[in-house]
Amino acid sequence: MHEALTDGTVTLLPLGPGDFAAHYAGEDEELVRWLSGDPATPEGLRHYLECCDRWWRDGGPFHTFGIRTGPELALAGTVDVQTGQYYLREGQANLAYGLYAPWRGRGLATRAVRLACSYAAAIGCTEAVIRCEPANTRSAAVAARAGFAFLQRRSEPDGRVLDWHLRDLRPAPHVTSPRSRP
Repeated sequence: MHEALTDGTVTLLPLGPGDFAAHYAGEDEELVRWLSGDPATPEGLRHYLECCDRWWRDGGPFHTFGIRTGPELALAGTVDVQTGQYYLREGQANLAYGLYAPWRGRGLATRAVRLACSYAAAIGCTEAVIRCEPANTRSAAVAARAGFAFLQRRSEPDGRVLDWHLRDLRPAPHVTSPRSRP
């Protein structure tokens, strides 16, 4: 599935080597702190973007989208739909996302997460998970606005403590109302 996902404001397209300049320029301290852990080097970023391209060709386990907006589809950030990770149950996808500083505070991350949930459901996932550090209140707010419920705070095998937010991706069951009797 490589076609664009859009809600009319945000468009998700696969991230790849052609996004190097915009992604490199967009990285700031907040993205490093919450998402990547270390500042990108040009060589490391080129390798990562080549991996993104390969993962798209191979069907995962990471499906990394560029979050794009406007008529020119400017790159505003990224969102990953990660499957097959050791910490996930069968049918779960982990979502990881970040916006570049000029694009924050506009609701774009929430829109991107909703679109990423649609993508995860389309590839067969039944639940989406957002894991974030307890101090990352912006990420937790995005999760809540995108329909996720707080699940738990837990210690991860790498020693980090993360809050888990969960969203069921299965269609809601159809409910019929009882018929009135005359």
